[in-house]
Amino acid sequence: MLKLKASLLLVFFAIAISPKAQAQMTHPVALYSSDCITEEEVLQAQKEWGEGIVRIGKIYMENGDYRQAAMDHIQNMYGYDLSSVLFKPTLASVEQFRGTFDGALSYFIGGNETYPEDKGFALAPYTKVRWENTGINTSSCNMAVAMGNYYFTKANGEEIKVEFTFGYVKEINNKIRIVVHSSTLPYNPSR
Repeated sequence: MLKLKASLLLVFFAIAISPKAQAQMTHPVALYSSDCITEEEVLQAQKEWGEGIVRIGKIYMENGDYRQAAMDHIQNMYGYDLSSVLFKPTLASVEQFRGTFDGALSYFIGGNETYPEDKGFALAPYTKVRWENTGINTSSCNMAVAMGNYYFTKANGEEIKVEFTFGYVKEINNKIRIVVHSSTLPYNPSR
């Protein structure tokens, strides 16, 4: 009976892991570092994320290859190649969740007919992204969660406040990658 339960459990896990992830891994644990994530690493990842958003908009304004910049940003910052990514972008209401690389790319730069509401969030452009963490939880060691507000400064100086929750994992080369990204505009009782 115990062997049957173990076999059923293995079948369940084999089905639950996406075919793409199965093809990429010899063993799921091999993708992740055994080193704990530190608060300093989360702060650095937030800084890099904000700089990436600013860079995409700057390249767009200079008529450069902003699509490639956005693709590089997503590849560098998000774990779409590691596992599923739970991404709920701020300005999405029809297709509010972006579980694929292409969905995230569309949100950042627009131009994908699958997501017609996307105007290209990162093309604003922004000159700065400022983070105010309410808290960073690193208690589970191999995953960190940060929550708070981040502020996007437009070229005209206007600052937009957005609420966020980000979840991070550390891949085998010790790079911090985002696997949960949820952001929303603050509650407004007049809406």
